[in-house]
Amino acid sequence: MAGPLDWSLLGGVVPLALLGGAAVSGVLLLADRGRAWWRWKVPSAAALGVVAGILTGVIVDDWWHPFPDRLPVGVLVWVGLAVSAVALVPLRFAGLGWKGRVGACCGAVVVVLAASSQVNRHYQYYPTLRAALGPWIGSYTDFAKVSGDRHGPLIVAPAGKMLADVWSPPAGLPVKGTVSQVRIPPTVSHFGARGAWVYLPPAYQASPRPQLPLLVLIAGQPGSPRDWIDSLGLKRIMDAYAVAHKGLAPVVVVPDVLGSQFANPLCLNSKLGDVQTYLTTDVPAWVRANLQVVPSERGWTIGGYSFGGTCSLQLAVQDPALYPSFLDMSGQSEPTLGSRSETVKAAFGGNAAAFSAVNPLDVLKTKKFPQVAGVILVGASDGTYGPQQRQVFAACQQAGMKVSYVEVPGGHSFDTWRVGLARELPWIAEQNGLARP
Repeated sequence: MAGPLDWSLLGGVVPLALLGGAAVSGVLLLADRGRAWWRWKVPSAAALGVVAGILTGVIVDDWWHPFPDRLPVGVLVWVGLAVSAVALVPLRFAGLGWKGRVGACCGAVVVVLAASSQVNRHYQYYPTLRAALGPWIGSYTDFAKVSGDRHGPLIVAPAGKMLADVWSPPAGLPVKGTVSQVRIPPTVSHFGARGAWVYLPPAYQASPRPQLPLLVLIAGQPGSPRDWIDSLGLKRIMDAYAVAHKGLAPVVVVPDVLGSQFANPLCLNSKLGDVQTYLTTDVPAWVRANLQVVPSERGWTIGGYSFGGTCSLQLAVQDPALYPSFLDMSGQSEPTLGSRSETVKAAFGGNAAAFSAVNPLDVLKTKKFPQVAGVILVGASDGTYGPQQRQVFAACQQAGMKVSYVEVPGGHSFDTWRVGLARELPWIAEQNGLARP
């Protein structure tokens, strides 16, 4: 039976309990019969909440731009309610003893937690408390202990067969894979990348080991590579596939392409950083030096969600020999910093032609890519990115790519991308000669 750390934060008892607690706390915070209380104190707290919600929208959407899309109204409402609850606390202090004041503070905390829970339910960022506490309680493996000999004997599938056809797991093979944090140095690109993550499936621990394919995954923006580990549950998804395929699964590398949580260097080479060089030169060099996988000359798969989905399409277009297959989940129709004019100015000094030369949809109008295969996936209720993904799909088809368009239940949220990766793993495996769907 799952413990408290694994209780769902997206549905069931926890969010309902927080909503109930917030309702009770709100009533208690408002419970006062004084004339001044209802004449100016409650209206003042309510007004402060309204102002906080509006300012949050203005600052985040119109000034800061940390997200590619605007904050939904529901999120702003919960921000306002949380601020109003906190504002009520000092207004209640007059006439209360220390116990009452502690109770008022606790009530406001419950309202803030409930508001945070509802925002989390919208984005589905943390499915469980374990995911939320991942940076502090996560259990990861020292890469040096599991990377093994990269020059050891290999089991390779002969022509016309899948690796699963010729692979028999040895006795004592681990049931689960490992997750490790590593540093991929930006030797050529000099891009300020943060730490990367590596998933090694159970079969990687065998000797001789099978020659496994490589999957490169890119996180969204804002974010970090470990979002794939904590919020999306990469290890659980990959382990589930490995259990069903005799320990076989792709090796996964999750590099950083942002540099910091809220940065947006657009996943290309520009004034904002040489991210494309990092993904096409530095990352492959590290893989060759540290992992025993299918050679890059045979091609790897790149995938991602939101910003990472846009990035995966960019790399498939800019370097199809290295990344001949891609998984674009909820990506944009083009890399952007808010608008094309803002993007061209910030990244290319106003040179629109330089942007068009690397913008996937512009390149797809002039070149054919019959060697590239891809999946373009989006949440069925994603009103912002759904139309953009359909535009991308049409452009890829026109350019001769072997692409499919997939809709899964959900919106622009982590649950959509969890489902998306698990759904498309069989396709990824087939593309790389691992196993038939």
